[in-house]
Amino acid sequence: MLTQLFPRAHDRFLRLQVLGCVINGFAEWLAEKGYAPLSVRQHVRCSCRLDRALRRRGFRQLADVTTADWSACVSARARKDDAKLAAAVRCWHRYLHARGLLAAPREPGSRSRTLLAAYGDFLRDVRGLTTPTVSAHLRSSAELLRQLDYDASTAGMTALSASAIEDFLQRVARRQARASLQHVVAHLRGFLRFLAAQGELRPGLEQAIDTPRVYRLEQLPRALPWDTVQAFLRSIDRRTPIGRRDYAIFLLIATYGLRVHEVAALTLDAIAWRAGSLRIFPRKGGQPLFLPLTDEVGAALADYLRHGRPRLACREVFLRSRAPAGAIERTAVTDAFQAWSRRSGLQIAFLAPILFT
Repeated sequence: MLTQLFPRAHDRFLRLQVLGCVINGFAEWLAEKGYAPLSVRQHVRCSCRLDRALRRRGFRQLADVTTADWSACVSARARKDDAKLAAAVRCWHRYLHARGLLAAPREPGSRSRTLLAAYGDFLRDVRGLTTPTVSAHLRSSAELLRQLDYDASTAGMTALSASAIEDFLQRVARRQARASLQHVVAHLRGFLRFLAAQGELRPGLEQAIDTPRVYRLEQLPRALPWDTVQAFLRSIDRRTPIGRRDYAIFLLIATYGLRVHEVAALTLDAIAWRAGSLRIFPRKGGQPLFLPLTDEVGAALADYLRHGRPRLACREVFLRSRAPAGAIERTAVTDAFQAWSRRSGLQIAFLAPILFT
């Protein structure tokens, strides 16, 4: 690959002390991910600077570099000032992580990390919670451990009281609404029960936490008028591959009330063309939901699949239009909604397409 990109200078890159042994594979990986030859050359050239940065930190072979070392090899100021260098750092990190070439952390796991790992296993194996729910529990629990400075000493955990938990919840409440704070309280109650069962904490402390009151229908539902939704869909330019993709995405959301993650996770296998149905897997519960495939939605999907979707082996329906190639993330749907909202000129105050319905 390097001989094609740099017919006369490829030896210079292969002789890099730290990255030279894998730089040809890096260039091939970039090409596989859909990067243009010009971008591949740019990232390879920046590799010389990254190799020097690693050698200045004392590294002589890639096998000794951990994720933390790679992140620290170029300062945040340098990445901010040099966009090309920052892009090369990100691409190299993705490549090394995908190939399993980064060394394991040299430092032993912290006290809080060990505790949270055990709690995560408990939530999955004993309580049977889904992966997103486990992640939410662990985020709240980790924040509590950081406030108690658990890694430095267990004294804060041993002396934990209801007033200390109340102070923690007051800090969280400054950035979250009451409905979200209810979830945090539920996470903490479960974590405190687990700690009591492990002998880390006195039992019954979770009962001293009060939860904020949230009343059903205390606020009127918010949604865009249907005329505005239709005008928004009409404003999308379907002459381009991106326009065809985004039109199909937002038509799915407007027609079925799907969530952003459900659209991003939609696969080709979930579309039953002959039966005229869609199979959606909700985030919670795991039971598939079968929806009728309307003619309008089917036509939009077919138009994107035939004339807009990149020819990749991915089974996800909606793919990125720029490198690295692959399925879109949930954030891409929100970003696309905000971009088309600005272009449409409509009075849309919402920041996310979930409020279509």
